[in-house]
Amino acid sequence: MDLKQYVTIVDNWPKEGIKFKDITTLMDNGDAYRYATDQIVEYAKEKQIDLVVGPEARGFIIGCPVAYALGVGFAPVRKPGKLPRETIQQQYGLEYGKDALTIHKDAIKPGQRVLITDDLLATGGTIDATIKLVEELGGIVAGTAFLIELTYLDGRDKLEGYDIMTLMQY
Repeated sequence: MDLKQYVTIVDNWPKEGIKFKDITTLMDNGDAYRYATDQIVEYAKEKQIDLVVGPEARGFIIGCPVAYALGVGFAPVRKPGKLPRETIQQQYGLEYGKDALTIHKDAIKPGQRVLITDDLLATGGTIDATIKLVEELGGIVAGTAFLIELTYLDGRDKLEGYDIMTLMQY
């Protein structure tokens, strides 16, 4: 299935010069969303995944149905102050400044094989921070999976040494 035909390109959003890749038109098509999810599930089966982890919010949209299909749990990665129990935190750089992500301190057991999912691999900053959180808790990042990769932003370089699966590249 050509998933690109279900992604809507929105010019000049959220700012001038950006060609935003809108996946909501993929998600609202049951066949396309199922196909994309099934492709990631097949990839994950080969990796013998114990847990799926995804950063908010689109990582939830991709990761939860994958975790369900695999019969494994899902652990959310969120901005500081959004998770109710004890967390660990990882800062990462933005174009202008810094941001941070957190995960519950007990979300991952040492040795668990983790799949990290998100909608988009762009610069790699969010996923790099997520990898660091997983590894700090003793998890093994067995793979990463994305609907879209923006190859011109070189995010793959930041994830060198990790297995990366993308369904579409721009």
